[in-house]
Amino acid sequence: MKSPRIFVPNDATAVACGADRVARKLEAGLAARGVTADITRNGSRGLFWLEPLIEVETERGRVGYGPVKPSDIEDLLHAGILHGADHPLCVGVVDEIPYLKKQTRLTFARIGIINPLSLTDYKAHGGYRGLERAITLGPSATVEEVVESGLRGRGGAGFPTGIKWRTVAAAPADQRYIVCNADEGDSGTFADRLIMEADPFCLIEGMTIAGLAVGATKGYVYCRSEYPLAFVVMEKAIEKARDAGLLGNNILGSGLAFDMEMRMGAGAYVCGEETALLESLEGKRGLVRAKPPLPAHKGLFQKPTVINNLVSLATVPVILDKGGKYYRDFGMGRSRGTMPIQIAGNVKYGGLFETAFGIPLGELVYDIGGGTASGRPVKAVQAGGPLGAYLPTHQFDTPFDYEAFTAKDALIGHGGLVVFDDTADMADMARFAMEFCAHESCGKCTPCRIGSTRGVETLDKVMAGEKREQNLALLTDLCHTMKLGSLCALGGFTPYPVMSALNHFPEDFGAAPKLPAAAE
Repeated sequence: MKSPRIFVPNDATAVACGADRVARKLEAGLAARGVTADITRNGSRGLFWLEPLIEVETERGRVGYGPVKPSDIEDLLHAGILHGADHPLCVGVVDEIPYLKKQTRLTFARIGIINPLSLTDYKAHGGYRGLERAITLGPSATVEEVVESGLRGRGGAGFPTGIKWRTVAAAPADQRYIVCNADEGDSGTFADRLIMEADPFCLIEGMTIAGLAVGATKGYVYCRSEYPLAFVVMEKAIEKARDAGLLGNNILGSGLAFDMEMRMGAGAYVCGEETALLESLEGKRGLVRAKPPLPAHKGLFQKPTVINNLVSLATVPVILDKGGKYYRDFGMGRSRGTMPIQIAGNVKYGGLFETAFGIPLGELVYDIGGGTASGRPVKAVQAGGPLGAYLPTHQFDTPFDYEAFTAKDALIGHGGLVVFDDTADMADMARFAMEFCAHESCGKCTPCRIGSTRGVETLDKVMAGEKREQNLALLTDLCHTMKLGSLCALGGFTPYPVMSALNHFPEDFGAAPKLPAAAE
């Protein structure tokens, strides 16, 4: 008789919620009963309000139980969890949970389903088909496949990935590099971490395809220091891929070479900016470089470099497997494909929701996220990390789309949404944005280095009621200077949260409330 298979997630969120203790208690409970079972430590499905979520393989699919505490294990085993029995913690067949069923999972199709470090599992769920096709197509056709897909940088800038690859491939050089930006520092974002912890071979395959496409033989993953588990999982996966002939000098017997390694950052937010990241990779202080030259021409060690966000690279395998046209059919306008939207903050159902571009912001907050966890009315959502704009509820009809957000002076960024209820003080949040910029500035340019410090001082005066009108005018002028004069996006985007808070919530700054706009 086949041993039952039980899945207990091993990603950082589930572990923080007690998944390791749950797994140990489960092992002890099974041993006491003399039952042999295959306990697989998978990654999270991204339904974080249910973590730790135990899944049991049954004839009707994988049945889930969650959130499970160690003290629940005995009761679950007594109830018949190994057979998918009913229980107050049972959430039914996991694939049928509405939060999952409404998604279009392309990049994240395998997370939570496979053993992250099993090549057998990865290949059984479509892994390495994209690389095989890329080898058959050849470099230039692979690049054009990515161009056709319409894939844009998922780190925030939204630059067309295929155009960047085409530029690097055409740059004359004796050495080219692939650099993965996994320095995921935006508030409310965790998509990069989930890929590294739950589906690491997806990133390895995507980077390998990128390397073969542009003629790069070496790749680096720059991982943020706050992700120690992701770093360990990635290093193990790279070693397994190398042992299987999927990295090295003769990939899949093709005679083509590509290898990669991990690098750990030191916790600087500014190193999420591509040129500061490259400086850090070279062992220097993470200072922003002036452009030109672009990294595509002179990047890592002054060689042509593809530097892409992790989600961008992890999406490449599905594009090569199913075709650029297949991927392009999802989305709207110039925003093609899917986006892993990370819903966090004061929200009932926090987690990762992958869907095609175009879904209205309100649907994400209310229908998917379930509104606030506090039960109070939603006041605003910050999209795009700590430097993203605050969107009030009257803008919740805005589709999740690069151009639609730009039209509202907002950013999609890395796809993070942080929800606030009506108790949030937006003047405090604006001050935090300036303070954050002052703390994280690399110091290279004056608008960011000095402007953010003056911004904190000016907001303190506003909040104290000191010459409010004059200081608000000064703050507005300062934001324009930072937006137009900063060397990189850290200083250039800090005005987004400040001005959006001021424009939409003037009453929090002591000004008269703004009358609702008939249409905005």
